[in-house]
Amino acid sequence: MEIEPTGDSALDAALQAVSQLVTLQESSPTTASGVLARANGDRERLQRALQSEGYWAGTTRIEMAGGAVGDTGMLDRLEATRERPLKIRITADKRAPYHIAHISLHADNPAQQAAVDAAAATPFGLAVGDVARAAPVLAAEGSLKDRLLAAGHPLATVVTRETTVDHDRRSMDVAWTFAPGPVARFAAPEVAGMTRMDAGFLRAQAAQIEGERYSPERLERQRQELMALGAFGSVQARAAERLDEAGNLPVTFVVAERARRAIGINLAYETNYGPTVRLYWEHRNLFGHAEQLRLEAEIARLGTNGGLENSTYRIGGTYRDPDVFGFGLGPQWSFIGSAWYLRERLEAYDRDAVTLSALLERRLSRRFSFNFGPVLDFGSSGPPGGTLTPYQIAGVQFGTRYDGTDSLLDPSRGWRVNGTLTPSWSFRESTPFAPLRVTASTYWDVLGERRTILAVRGTFGSLLGADLPNVPRHQRFYAGGGGSVRGYDYQSIGPRDGLNRPSGGSSLLETSLELRQRIWGNIGGVAFVDAGSVGTSSAPDTSNLRVGAGVGLRYFTAIGPIRADIAFPLVKQRDNSAFGLYVGIGQSF
Repeated sequence: MEIEPTGDSALDAALQAVSQLVTLQESSPTTASGVLARANGDRERLQRALQSEGYWAGTTRIEMAGGAVGDTGMLDRLEATRERPLKIRITADKRAPYHIAHISLHADNPAQQAAVDAAAATPFGLAVGDVARAAPVLAAEGSLKDRLLAAGHPLATVVTRETTVDHDRRSMDVAWTFAPGPVARFAAPEVAGMTRMDAGFLRAQAAQIEGERYSPERLERQRQELMALGAFGSVQARAAERLDEAGNLPVTFVVAERARRAIGINLAYETNYGPTVRLYWEHRNLFGHAEQLRLEAEIARLGTNGGLENSTYRIGGTYRDPDVFGFGLGPQWSFIGSAWYLRERLEAYDRDAVTLSALLERRLSRRFSFNFGPVLDFGSSGPPGGTLTPYQIAGVQFGTRYDGTDSLLDPSRGWRVNGTLTPSWSFRESTPFAPLRVTASTYWDVLGERRTILAVRGTFGSLLGADLPNVPRHQRFYAGGGGSVRGYDYQSIGPRDGLNRPSGGSSLLETSLELRQRIWGNIGGVAFVDAGSVGTSSAPDTSNLRVGAGVGLRYFTAIGPIRADIAFPLVKQRDNSAFGLYVGIGQSF
């Protein structure tokens, strides 16, 4: 079976796809009469394929058994031939393509012609002079209809599409008639499918779109916001096919609730930090208003530095309430409270503490939010292996987050920015200070296929308003390790005390550059360079800049990539490991 190349790859692919002689030759052997029936059907299918690519004057020929399909006595020839396998050859004389000569767009109601003209005011994928191919015509039709929908016409439809081919002029005219329908706003949405969720609360969440001008994008954004409550496995948005008596569009959100409770475990490993195990229990709809309670217990540095007594522990929980205890602040507000007990045994300090926070979060858009609220930190800390000194710190956190990326765990384009400023008071030292930390990252899809991604991250930190010795060690800045400068021991970059232990600094600079490449199937690789420095003043300082580089593997799963990285320090420093190995879930940033 052979299809002679035409010189147009798109046409060759179309001919290959429509020919039953090609697609059925291996899977469905047949008799001589069956072959002839397929060939006769192919003559029409191949002709349509030529026309779909703009070759309206083209012809095709199917040759077999010493003749051409359509010749008299072809069935007798096929039955008499001893040729095995039967050789079949398809040739296409495509000739010159036809071009678009005229495009016209009309509204079924002359009073709505302005809406159609507005939809066509900018290029929509088809223009006079283009090759008269079917795909661009259909794509242009879809684009024009989508523009009418986006302009607030929820009932917009295509009434007719007429294509007129003029063989004398070798051209095609296209004429559309659209029915835009009225401009409408969203009616008060209905919700369905709840089992344990409070219907009144959910209606209030969905009602954010009530009275807004219809647009598919806004409807989808509201659907995603309901999904973001975390209580649903799926949310479907169903728009009615007609307007209500007030001229508004009824909408119903159909939800499917997730299991109310979940248990999970997270595992990670880093040569310079040891294994980490985190267990959690989560309730996703505690009182019927999508309240989330998550309890966690974590142990890190398992078996490092002499056994479990030197491991780091953390136990506590986080409570998130999108209804803010029923205070009626609106669906854009949430309360986030947390309480933790910590026992940390790290390279830079030992610490036993209880931390509390009570934050209000305000969503300004789907991508942008900010939060603020009191934070408390009571405990004792000191140098590793030394005497712990009590401390009491109270502060107010101001945080912001912007996420314009296309994926939480494996982004390929967009920006992320996170920042916190926490004006604080240390009661023991009677000292004010304000840690500031901002991290930004961006991602470029180099080839537009999500296979080659260039990722860049930068972090800036500054300890404002206090002398470094008056700030507890755990509030200072450190660098090194996974999530920072790979290849260096955890917290090892920066100032050191008289015993060569990391003592932390007042400023932080970090940057990372990664090239992420899909290699084959679900396997990918990365090459990266990290750099960072910690200074003794609140202004950035690069005098002790450290650089690490390495490579890694990625295995892509439905929940995100599993990563394994190995990194090496390029600037040697005393007592640092020769390399670092890091294993976890999700990209490094």
